[in-house]
Amino acid sequence: IYADANFTTNGDLNTVVDWVPAMKGSCQLKDIPSFIRTTNPDDFLLNYVQRMVLKLKQASAILLNSFDALEHDVLEALSSDFPTLYTLGPLQLLHDSIKGGNDEEVKTISTSLWKEDARCLEWLDSYEPNSVVYVNFGSITVITNDQLMEFAWGLANSNQPFLWIARPDLVTGDSANLPLEFLEETKGRGLIASWCNQKQVLAHPAVGGFLTHCGWNSTIETLISGVPIICWPFFAEQQTNCWFSCHKWGIGMEIDTNVKRGEVERQVRELLAGEKGKDMKRNAIEWKRLANEAVATPNGSSYNNLDKVIKMLGSLK
Repeated sequence: IYADANFTTNGDLNTVVDWVPAMKGSCQLKDIPSFIRTTNPDDFLLNYVQRMVLKLKQASAILLNSFDALEHDVLEALSSDFPTLYTLGPLQLLHDSIKGGNDEEVKTISTSLWKEDARCLEWLDSYEPNSVVYVNFGSITVITNDQLMEFAWGLANSNQPFLWIARPDLVTGDSANLPLEFLEETKGRGLIASWCNQKQVLAHPAVGGFLTHCGWNSTIETLISGVPIICWPFFAEQQTNCWFSCHKWGIGMEIDTNVKRGEVERQVRELLAGEKGKDMKRNAIEWKRLANEAVATPNGSSYNNLDKVIKMLGSLK
């Protein structure tokens, strides 16, 4: 789509973008992937993305970690310009549906970049269902010390239990050191860990919401767990994932880039105890149902697409 657009901007991120298929409505320039938001037509990443899109058009097929019900409008918009699109996701659910989750070789493959803290699940066991907000900005996102403080005091002032994954390199040029006053204020209702098994955490009944950077892996994992989200996208396609979560799928709320503790406090309370939070939870549970339906045998859309891909590969010389 973007390869033919010569996508340069006037720099105003509030500019309404009404021509992107499947994103019409409240979409603004800030909701477009950061890699193609530029005022420079010679920008390296813009030109790289354009080249990759042209290469994709030469492929025999494109495989996507998504499912038909989730992105029907997107798939329809892409179908006229691209090779056959096969949605095979959510891949983790597809694997579980085929192998029953018992494939020992697959179990030994870990995607974690950090050592997981086993305390997380034990700590969650002591909380009531849907009472804890889980906070994790992924493996790449970095924040400033000022942003760290705003998130920290927003969580503290919300008076809600939280599990916060703070990687050693989360803060730009420094380690994630939180003040003693914050630790004292949240003692007994907050756990800060360096990493965790996100799939298991999101599946834990105590987790009622997820404060996330909206990377695609995290977005898919929260959908298959039926957990609503607070979005704070950082870069790449995360802004677009955020837009879909908030405006199409009804599972999210967005925090402004210039995060303030009052907004964090308000949204965490709304997420876990407010009426909008309840609506988002209902929507998330419905997406969980549809995700499982997509991988179900014998008629799930992703399950059938996998069968088509296998047959296609078998026919190639």
